[in-house]
Amino acid sequence: MKPILKIQFTDFWPDFNPKDNLFLNLLKPNYEVVLSGEPDILIYSVYSFNHLKYKCPKIFYTAENVRPDFHECDFALTFDYESYKGMNIRLPLYRWRSDLKNLCARRKPEEILKEKTKFCCMVVSNGTAKERNSFFELLSQYKQVDSGGRYLNNVGGPVADKMEFIENYKFVLSFENSCYPGYTTEKIVEPMIVDSIPVYWGNPEIGRDFNSKSFINIHDFPSYEKAIEEIIKIDKDDELYRSYLMRPWFKDNSFPQELEYSYFEMRMAEVVNHLLQSQPVAEKLIYKPYTFLNKKKKKLLSRIYGRPHFYF
Repeated sequence: MKPILKIQFTDFWPDFNPKDNLFLNLLKPNYEVVLSGEPDILIYSVYSFNHLKYKCPKIFYTAENVRPDFHECDFALTFDYESYKGMNIRLPLYRWRSDLKNLCARRKPEEILKEKTKFCCMVVSNGTAKERNSFFELLSQYKQVDSGGRYLNNVGGPVADKMEFIENYKFVLSFENSCYPGYTTEKIVEPMIVDSIPVYWGNPEIGRDFNSKSFINIHDFPSYEKAIEEIIKIDKDDELYRSYLMRPWFKDNSFPQELEYSYFEMRMAEVVNHLLQSQPVAEKLIYKPYTFLNKKKKKLLSRIYGRPHFYF
């Protein structure tokens, strides 16, 4: 029989489902997982500070471009290539998709080209990303870039289904909200799934994840203008567009071993077994003056604890 593992989730995004998620799927092959208010392991994220209530071993997960704080967590699952002395496993947000292996089986370029009746689009709700906004404006000087999100919408309102919306476009703007080595979200794989060419900016080392010759990697160009020149060139030349469609998304058209769910299942079991036998960092925390905290963290901690004089 599999050992029982009591876990809890906290500080995740609003629609995170604690009863059905990737972490449960990775743990269930090796454990009988039970959700509990008194967990053996806590898995928490970046959207609040409720994790400070817990004294058990803690695993930090981030869907944002932030670094782990090993004064607060015992292990981390992040975007970072850095192992942090063996205390981090790279689990990028795009791996939440279960259909990535399908990217190794590309359709015939002729079939794809017939479907691509529109030029370029994006689906964005966050208007604070200056790089994406600037590129959108520059590329729109050549042809209209359809915006199907809440920000800069020019298609009559936010689209109901992002994947259905982008599938008829030759190019999709796939800009992350910020730039950092390893920080790669679902934005690049969604166009790939519908055989559109991503126009990508974000992770400057994206070539470690994917074949950067199969899409427009902004980081490979000296300026936005040069990248747009390449997009225009491809748009006007069907043969060149077909040549892009023939290039594998992954290097050597091989799905990376470090993205296999079986790999994560094995690593998660190793991590959990180690943490269950170790003293949690929460039991070793040093008090820091509450007055040193920034206003946002003070407000959230006050909501949780009631205005503490110190925090751990």
